Amino acid sequence: WTTVTADGKPAVLLNIYQQPGGNSVKIAGEVRRLLASTPLPRGVRLANWYDQSRLVVASALSVRDAILIGVVLAGLVLLLFLRSLKITLIAMITVPAVLSATVVLMYALGMSFNIMTLGGMAAAVGLVIDDAIVMSEHIVRRLGERGPRAAAQQDRRHSGVMHAAMEFFQPLAGSSASTVVIFVPLAFLSGVTGAFFKALALTMAAALVISFFVSWLAVPLLADRLLGRRDIERELTREHGRVLGALQRGYARLLPRLLRRPWLTLLGVGPLLLAGWIAYHAVGSGFLPRMDEGGFVLDYLTPPGTSLTETDRLLSQIERILRETPQVQTFSRRTGLQLGGGITHANEGDFFVRLKPLPREPIWQVMDQVRARIHAQVPGIDIDTAQLMQDLIGDLTAVPQPVEIKIFDDRPRQLADLARKTASAIARVPGIVEVRSGIRVAGDALDIRLDPTRMALQGVDARQVQAQLAALIGGSVATQIEQGPKMVGVRVWDSASLRRTPQSIEALPLRAPDGHVFRLDEVARVSVLTGQPEIIRENLKRMAAVTARISGRDLGSTVAAVKRIIDAPGFYPPGVYIQLGGLYKQQRIAFRGLLQVLAAAVLLVFLLLLFLYERFRVALSILAMPLLALPAVFVGLWVGGVELNISAMMGMTMIVGIVTEVAIFYFSEVKDLQRQTPDIALHDALVQAGVNRMRPIAMTTIAAILTLLPLALAIGQGSAMQQPLAVAIIAGLAVQLPLVLLVMPALFARLGGNLAEELRGPRALEIGDEDPAG
Repeated sequence: WTTVTADGKPAVLLNIYQQPGGNSVKIAGEVRRLLASTPLPRGVRLANWYDQSRLVVASALSVRDAILIGVVLAGLVLLLFLRSLKITLIAMITVPAVLSATVVLMYALGMSFNIMTLGGMAAAVGLVIDDAIVMSEHIVRRLGERGPRAAAQQDRRHSGVMHAAMEFFQPLAGSSASTVVIFVPLAFLSGVTGAFFKALALTMAAALVISFFVSWLAVPLLADRLLGRRDIERELTREHGRVLGALQRGYARLLPRLLRRPWLTLLGVGPLLLAGWIAYHAVGSGFLPRMDEGGFVLDYLTPPGTSLTETDRLLSQIERILRETPQVQTFSRRTGLQLGGGITHANEGDFFVRLKPLPREPIWQVMDQVRARIHAQVPGIDIDTAQLMQDLIGDLTAVPQPVEIKIFDDRPRQLADLARKTASAIARVPGIVEVRSGIRVAGDALDIRLDPTRMALQGVDARQVQAQLAALIGGSVATQIEQGPKMVGVRVWDSASLRRTPQSIEALPLRAPDGHVFRLDEVARVSVLTGQPEIIRENLKRMAAVTARISGRDLGSTVAAVKRIIDAPGFYPPGVYIQLGGLYKQQRIAFRGLLQVLAAAVLLVFLLLLFLYERFRVALSILAMPLLALPAVFVGLWVGGVELNISAMMGMTMIVGIVTEVAIFYFSEVKDLQRQTPDIALHDALVQAGVNRMRPIAMTTIAAILTLLPLALAIGQGSAMQQPLAVAIIAGLAVQLPLVLLVMPALFARLGGNLAEELRGPRALEIGDEDPAG
């Protein structure tokens, strides 16, 4: 009933599964070591047809390279802006320190290196550098403001560094908290989305918390140790560069006009909102990011009743196609079995196809080529292709196909007709491939119809006939015997020859209550029902599931086209209802959960801003900026050709914290200016704060974009999982600078009232103040 081959030759497949929490790389290494030391009989050869550790190792190397490339690019940005090797070194040295401490914390929490944790570390690098940049820039600027004479005095310099560090504690803590707090709602995610992103969220949150302490404690100590009098004097006398100086002068002329006429900001915000609206309707949607895993599963099904020999003959043609495909390295095949372990007939099974290492054509192009050749050269066989991770997630969610239409109807014949009608209709939708009606023929059945008149002549009733047939055909458990700790039933059964064919069943001997024996065909008519479909019920309702896969199109638009067909009036008769399942249902569940996370993150950030500033107007002015940055995310996804999926929505959630972090730095500068110069006008404070913060905000923005750029370009295997997240964050960062420096001050000024008091608020005793009580 089964056949197993590898590369077209008879084989035995040995699958090794890891326990939950196991280290796949370590397990695979031990297996290879044991196999290398095991002698094999002559003529026996071992071949590795799948090794998950290779994907993990390749992904780890890709993410490592992304981190290194991003750090180097960020270092060049800092050197370009600061033009000081020492200050750049102070900011850069925090990255390996934070990542090393994060690894230690991951070890303490029992976490492992995988695609999500490594991706979380890579995505956190830009935020880690941001904290070090703003702290270093603040220390140097404060020391420069004290003048060269104070800088020449060693003890005064030490006190200046520490005073600047303590002065920056509140904005640094507030900005770090605004980013960390958005990860709290992710702890409540469940299902596939929670399994994917809890590890990433925990890794990033740990890195950001550690980054705060390193920036607040280690950066001042390094600055105090490495920066000498000449460095401070050089920073004091150095201009910020022609480009930055011109931008600051232009900003100082532009912002006062916007503060006097805030409606002018609509000239910039309006096109952003319009572009975001257009991109929202144009960008495709999916579930998981598309990632080249290096191998795929090819399920197949021959017509019902096809013998194992005939199925094997058809599959030999598919094996020939796979051997002729230049990108294929090796493949294995099961017939009468399947990778998922479910009940399998002799006319179905699966291939696992392993491709050659990169560089080569993308895996989805190879799958399309193989599918097209099989449809053209091997008629009469139904196939279904999917990458392994996609196939496993489909098995976990009970439906491996992206599109599933569940049709509910208690009339079997009409249900089968509707399933075939639906399959034929959606097959015409562009992007739909590998359509299956869901009607699976399980085999033939015997219909035994009893004649009441004949039974009365024999002196038996239907219950007695049914009980004897059940014992003769299925056997009956007469007693039980003990085997170890278990009791095993003893089934009494007649000879198989008495029930092998319909004719032999017609001749089965039955006994009447008076003791005489008669044949079954004397009281019943036995007929064969051919092509009986499997009966599938869901919630006690008979159901047929029409499924399909998607090629060359996104999930959202494809399902929308399918819904237009099946929702047409009169497509289904009265009494029939449908439900959409498959990965589309999982996408809806995931999107609903992530939207709740996004809303919770916005609420938590708003509460944090109220706690920091105790004023609604300040909190609303800051919170409006990340919300205005969200349209840019859709524009970035649209321009980059990236689908809106759970990874991209995770990036949208992070944008809320990242933009808020920069906005807090800006308002902290406004507050410092008003504290140092109580008589300064609010408009002047807003302009001067923007001039002072332009350099650190520009540095942090560009550095964060460059650190995420390798992930956004999906350099290396495995990095595609974080590509939508990186693209979403980069798109939000691209509009961060004008929103915070131009739109936010104008919005704040437009709110009206005595806004100078809004920022001052109730002033608590701060570190470094003298105790008024003496």
